[in-house]
Amino acid sequence: MSEIRTLPVPDGLDGMRVDAGLARLLGLSRTAVAGLTEVSAVLVDGHPVGKSDRLAAGAWLEITLPDPQQPAAVTAAPVPGLRVLHDDADVVVVDKPVGVAAHPSPGWTGPTVLGGLAAAGIQVATSGAAERHGVVHRLDVGTSGLMAVAKSERGYAALKRAFRDRTVAKHYRALVQGHPDPSRGTIDAPIDRHPKHDWRFAVMAGGKPSVTHYQVIEAFPAASLCDVTLETGRTHQIRVHFAALRHPCCGDLTYGADPVLAQRLGLERQWLHAARLGFPHPADDHWVEFTSPDPEDLRHALDVLAAQD
Repeated sequence: MSEIRTLPVPDGLDGMRVDAGLARLLGLSRTAVAGLTEVSAVLVDGHPVGKSDRLAAGAWLEITLPDPQQPAAVTAAPVPGLRVLHDDADVVVVDKPVGVAAHPSPGWTGPTVLGGLAAAGIQVATSGAAERHGVVHRLDVGTSGLMAVAKSERGYAALKRAFRDRTVAKHYRALVQGHPDPSRGTIDAPIDRHPKHDWRFAVMAGGKPSVTHYQVIEAFPAASLCDVTLETGRTHQIRVHFAALRHPCCGDLTYGADPVLAQRLGLERQWLHAARLGFPHPADDHWVEFTSPDPEDLRHALDVLAAQD
């Protein structure tokens, strides 16, 4: 049975093309959205629209999504920009570019980390659901940076245990709007799926415990660059927590970021990067750690802010 989603166009998508705006809003590829428009599965105020039509804030969307019951299979396909930083018998560590999903999922037709690894001839563990074998943690499509994927069953069990026991060091760099006060703190607020908009998450009483630590490391007139560490790993956790503080990640239109600032900074996604990842190695528990520099689009945004400082 198909799923129908009805929702208003957020202010941040005003004026965007249907394929670009809905790809950002729903976490689908632009190709997938274009396919939906071709079969009149995207209505705006009750009328079918094409992929190149423009969205208007406040208009009502009705989107019919295909049956999500069957998981997508992993298809080997090279992923431009996907870098393998470490590869041994138990674990492979990659630097994931923006626009790449961790694994296949219903409705996603774009590139995946698992597909890229398969294309490179790297076999991963068979633990976990078929479409996400070896995946022990994920990054959003719109978030770049470091991911570890298990290659052996020993690696899968050890990494899952490390994440459960919180012995993994996960450091993100996040550029957030405004200036968090205090400049160093902890956000301890439960997260659950939004009660009205199920493609989003929100701080909700009774949600899953979620803890984020942050420290401002550089301040600009319009934004603050933060080092962020996680105790928990909820979906969209950093984005939701900073949005709840009224300091959303720059460029994160889904969670209320200023579209004018995003345009000025040249951002087409949230400014969020998984910059450092460390964990006890599954073979003998010795500590391994990896780093990833800011991608070009995020560096450009910092350069724009620094030039106006």
